[in-house]
Amino acid sequence: MANSVILRSTFLLVFLSASFVIQVAHAGGEGSLRPEECAGACDYRCSDTQYKKACLTFCNKCCLKCLCVPSGTYGHKEECPCYNNWKTKEGGPKCP
Repeated sequence: MANSVILRSTFLLVFLSASFVIQVAHAGGEGSLRPEECAGACDYRCSDTQYKKACLTFCNKCCLKCLCVPSGTYGHKEECPCYNNWKTKEGGPKCP
């Protein structure tokens, strides 16, 4: 009887620990991109702007946090709520 309780308690502890690790690993991210895919997605996103260096800097920063980059070279931010809702201190959009 005591072994059964210990076994159940151990299983529950392992399950809760694994659930916590998975949640922490995905904290902040929402999309399906892997971090190594951000550079390519941002290269395309920023391909039509005259401010390419700044666009790439912020796009990559946003992608690493959100794991998502909107489709196209402009707009469509509703596809990535994290990317869309991240704001500067002044309240403007952080992500291009």
